Amino acid sequence: MSDLEAPLRPKRKKVWVDYFVQFRWILVIFVVLPISFTLYFLTYLGDVKSEMKSYKQRQKEHDENVKKVVKRLKERNPSKDGLVCTARKPWIAVGMRNVDYKRARHFEVDLSAFRNILEIDRERMVARVEPLVNMGQISRASVPMNLSLAVVAELDDLTVGGLINGYGIEGSSHIYGLFSDTVVAYEIVLADGQVVRATKDNEYSDLFYAIPWSQGTLGLLVSAEIKLIPVKEYMRLTYKPVVGNLKELAQAYIDSFAPRDGDQDNPSKVPDFVETMIYNSTDGVMMTGRYASKEEAKKKGNVINNVGWWFKPWFYQHAQTALKKGEFVEYIPTREYYHRHTRCLYWEGKLILPFADQWWFRFLLGWMMPPKVSLLKATQGEAIRNYYHEMHVIQDMLVPLYKVEDALEWVNREMEVTLVCSVPFLFTALVLSFFLDNFYFPSFLGIC
Repeated sequence: MSDLEAPLRPKRKKVWVDYFVQFRWILVIFVVLPISFTLYFLTYLGDVKSEMKSYKQRQKEHDENVKKVVKRLKERNPSKDGLVCTARKPWIAVGMRNVDYKRARHFEVDLSAFRNILEIDRERMVARVEPLVNMGQISRASVPMNLSLAVVAELDDLTVGGLINGYGIEGSSHIYGLFSDTVVAYEIVLADGQVVRATKDNEYSDLFYAIPWSQGTLGLLVSAEIKLIPVKEYMRLTYKPVVGNLKELAQAYIDSFAPRDGDQDNPSKVPDFVETMIYNSTDGVMMTGRYASKEEAKKKGNVINNVGWWFKPWFYQHAQTALKKGEFVEYIPTREYYHRHTRCLYWEGKLILPFADQWWFRFLLGWMMPPKVSLLKATQGEAIRNYYHEMHVIQDMLVPLYKVEDALEWVNREMEVTLVCSVPFLFTALVLSFFLDNFYFPSFLGIC
């Protein structure tokens, strides 16, 4: 057997930390969930308070906070104080990556006050927001206006700053690209304290194109202007089951959003949203969504599914029912569709709380879901942290569309994956982003 054909990792015996992980749900239920719910509620009250302020008041507070950042940077002694970093604790970030560079000598700048929606400009169709504004906050403010960001990442807690400096994608990305591709302008504080506004056609255009994926290394983002699009009240979602081999699943996925005649610019042939769930090497569900009005959704015979209710089945499990019942269509309120994976953290919730998808848990405690990722990280301890990094793989992979079949076959063979979530996006050409989530009891894969 060649090295490429050999399993990547031999089976291992259980050690004490395996049992800590297995029974971690006790800590999650009695500590993490109550604190998470309290924090969510307090954050919501803060957002409501912010929305009650006038544009001038919010802008004034923003300008004052920017001045504080500039003042702080000018206090830095480059020869003694080390590299500039935000004061945000490493465990707060939504992600599994170790932020070990903050353990070294560094100069902290506090950006915790930058969490307000500064303006929703209907004329320019732009939302001007601060970096700690999250997806739940902005969709709650914009969707009632029949407006939305062009790309809305599914998890409520994902922030504008993280999606710009890191990586942001959604089911509409085959039309609009990555989250960073929808940004019109950045307000950046440079290391010397200079405040600049970078756009694609001003003197800071090089900075404008360099900021995405830069992980905050080029400056401190203090606000961004992001493209808005008009939306309707509901998403008309079609669930289409596909049973076959990986080649057939890959082709069905491509056909769900890429017309074979190449007429990609024809709105009648390209859906507003695309998502695919592949549950094993033979079964998948292709989902395509189009915005629909309230009048259409409420016509006699149409099915409305409020997936946002706490007692509802988790979305990826609900989609799986199409494999038994066949193709079907339902209408989901737009904002609830945007955040369909929030309550279960995709399928990570099943790993953290093995019984949380059961009907009795959803009814009794589902309203407290999800646990905050930051609290999960803060309470895991060094041993479990290292365990996750050894046993739990989370990796984004960008794969050209014509290589989807090869990628699925490789992941299925090498990673022993049993679940795939995929969405396409426009990146010079159409490509597929893979989010690998392989846990050895059982194995999962996400492609997001």
